[in-house]
Amino acid sequence: MKRALFFSALLFSNFLNAQVSPQSSRNSYEFNRAPLKQDVYVQLPLGSIKAKGWLLKQLELQKDGFTGHAEELYSGKDDLGHEADWLGGSGRSWEKAPYYLKGVVALAYTLDDTGLKIKAQKWIDYTLEHQQESGLFGPENMQDWWPRMPFMYALQSYYEATNDKRVIPFLAKYFKYQLANLDKDPLKDWGKARAGDNMEIALWMYNKTGEQYLLDLVNKLKVHAYPWADIYTNNQFLYFGKDYHPKHMVNVAQALKFPAVYSQVDPSPYYAEAMQKGIDHLMHDHGQPQGLSAGTEFASGKSSVQGVETCTVVEWMQSLETAARINHNTDIGDQLEKVAFNALPAQFTKDLKHHTYYTLPNQVVSLPGTHGFNQDYGNGIVPSPYSGYPCCRYNMHMGWPYFVKNSWSATPDGGLAVIAYGPMEVNAVVGQNIPVKIDAETNYPFEEQIRLTISLDKPASFPLKLRIPSWSQKPTVSINGKLIDGVKAGKQFIINRAWNNNDKIVLNFPMHVAVVKNQVNNGVSIERGPLLYALKIGEDKKIIKEYPVKGFYESEISALTAWNYGLVLNGKSPERDIVVIKSPMPENPFIQAQTPVQLKIKARKIPSWTLDYNKTAAFDVPFSPVNSDQKTEDITLVPFGSENLRLSIFPTIGKSDFTSKSYKQTFDNNTAKGLVIYGGSWFYRDNAIHTALNEDGSSGGGTKVIATATQFKDFVYSADVTVGTAGDAGLVFRVTDPAIGSEAYKGYYLGLNPMTGVIQLGKSSNNRWIVISSSKYPLKIKDTYKVKIKAVGDKIEVYVNADNKPVITATDSEFSTGSIGVRAYNAMTTVDNIEVLDIHYK
Repeated sequence: MKRALFFSALLFSNFLNAQVSPQSSRNSYEFNRAPLKQDVYVQLPLGSIKAKGWLLKQLELQKDGFTGHAEELYSGKDDLGHEADWLGGSGRSWEKAPYYLKGVVALAYTLDDTGLKIKAQKWIDYTLEHQQESGLFGPENMQDWWPRMPFMYALQSYYEATNDKRVIPFLAKYFKYQLANLDKDPLKDWGKARAGDNMEIALWMYNKTGEQYLLDLVNKLKVHAYPWADIYTNNQFLYFGKDYHPKHMVNVAQALKFPAVYSQVDPSPYYAEAMQKGIDHLMHDHGQPQGLSAGTEFASGKSSVQGVETCTVVEWMQSLETAARINHNTDIGDQLEKVAFNALPAQFTKDLKHHTYYTLPNQVVSLPGTHGFNQDYGNGIVPSPYSGYPCCRYNMHMGWPYFVKNSWSATPDGGLAVIAYGPMEVNAVVGQNIPVKIDAETNYPFEEQIRLTISLDKPASFPLKLRIPSWSQKPTVSINGKLIDGVKAGKQFIINRAWNNNDKIVLNFPMHVAVVKNQVNNGVSIERGPLLYALKIGEDKKIIKEYPVKGFYESEISALTAWNYGLVLNGKSPERDIVVIKSPMPENPFIQAQTPVQLKIKARKIPSWTLDYNKTAAFDVPFSPVNSDQKTEDITLVPFGSENLRLSIFPTIGKSDFTSKSYKQTFDNNTAKGLVIYGGSWFYRDNAIHTALNEDGSSGGGTKVIATATQFKDFVYSADVTVGTAGDAGLVFRVTDPAIGSEAYKGYYLGLNPMTGVIQLGKSSNNRWIVISSSKYPLKIKDTYKVKIKAVGDKIEVYVNADNKPVITATDSEFSTGSIGVRAYNAMTTVDNIEVLDIHYK
């Protein structure tokens, strides 16, 4: 109590003392000094960009919701309470307080909200006033570089907003300490994964001070960190065995900025291109339609029922925001908008009081229970202030305010560049240090037009660099009513001219409905402009737990309306029959009933598509096309971010009766098509497929990879199988209804267990394992065996290596046809040279 009274007494006076002149009042911005890459934009000082319209509403809801009440909700000493160690108490807040502070500072000064500023000030003041003589800051007993990194972002934002003269000497002292101590206390774990954050702030400091030791520190941090440029370039996320950090999707998202940040020091194409190569690999192997990769929490494969963590969303956004200032490829802004306008609002309830730890592309229920994720949490997909692990509830606060503060940047040639669009007001200095205000009037991305009005006290010449989205067909730009030539989609359009007060620029980005066909199981998603659309599902919401702070609770949500639809698309022009319906713009467009743009599309129900074995998720989207004899209906799609339940990856309706004739997979060039992961992680290396070690996960054994496009009845199936550890691994066949979970499939499994010396044939039926037959065999760990299965009717024979005599002969008639794949149960395994041939096919 004494500590609480002490802070209450000092807080307001300290807050007033800290409110000095903001950085935006300076005559110029501080760009990269030599020898750093020169054509790099810089952030405008925090507070220079003010949100308006729907975007302002999100910030206000956040202030009145989970950010404004965070210190009440999480008031324990190990959280954000008065006894937290970041305030000198006995708690262990670790990353929690720095995460929260990073977001609350950005929100406070973007909204210019006194109450939030006061909340932030006590954390800032205590830390600035209690730096150790050595230069180390933060809790004295916290021997970890990592939590200090998000705190430095908070200090950076705070300094840019207030020009508090304590900050630069404070950081300089810390960075000198860090440079002197890194070799004897190297980066590890989270700090090793997230060193790019540390590097970004060190380079920001270098541009303030010009001190050479800061470049030395950046190079040392780069050496201590994971080799992220190599990982992204060569798709090595799952190459690190027991070390889960390079496959942890929050680390992956957070480190996306790493090669871009370092490319300012070493501008070679290797670093400049690594981020986009990494994103391409991630989207190919783990991508989701809302613009980022599945990770629960580890890389989880391409799936409609794997999740994205809230931390991943906000870190992915920040990495893109940073990279866009360094590498001016307009695709980065497109990617940023896709994540910001779809994935980010989907993580939250529409009053911004609750979040879901994981959000799924096809999330037709939000119920507590087991899901089989790599890191499973009983309440991980339900809306709550306590959903999942306690990291997102602290880190999520930066999402919207960081998007606002990074949406426009200053350019070294005295101009301004647009990174992302939205309704906002930008205050900056341009040209010869002339103040300018640019007012962006728009409901984008819910409308196609953005209207910019320039306010100047006197004429000024400066370049305005506009990002033209790649998805826009026939975009136009006009100045004072006159169309300008040379505007091209996917390019930056630069207008360098003398500007006058009240000049008006109108941007038109025509939005067309697009059917995106690269989704899992040959499914499709529907986009219009930067928005992803999902089935409108009626929601039955029930409060299952209330918390002491009024208005905050945990809830479960079930579907009130049918969700198991496949789309009926016109084969030649699938977009032609989709109708766009517009309505007046509401205050909050992310409320399902009010959203201003909806789509109407033809569909049919698929009665066989149901909830999975645990009833906590749908089965994965069935492989398209899918037969359906149901009537054709008109269904409504709404923006992905306007729902807590959603279906965004759709099957398509069509003839689907077929039997595969052959299948061959040799994993040449470390790649494969059509393999879908169900649980755990798999990866390609040395032209083979391998299980990733997930011993730190909670998904258990039974991870599967299924060739879902195959349908074999009578066949010979062979593959090279290597079991590298204890446990068993082998081949699955005649598989239907695969899902996440050990026995979550219907079909047969032939497993090799070198520890027991047993080859076992069994089946999974109704989520239950049944042994059919087994045989002793002299198996050895790490030896490779050519396994062959011959299945004709109800007879199954198993051969190993060159043996002419089957090691197992059995009969079972439960499953007559289905897909093939591979499976591992608590074992590291490698599979190669898969070949399947229909026995009747010549």
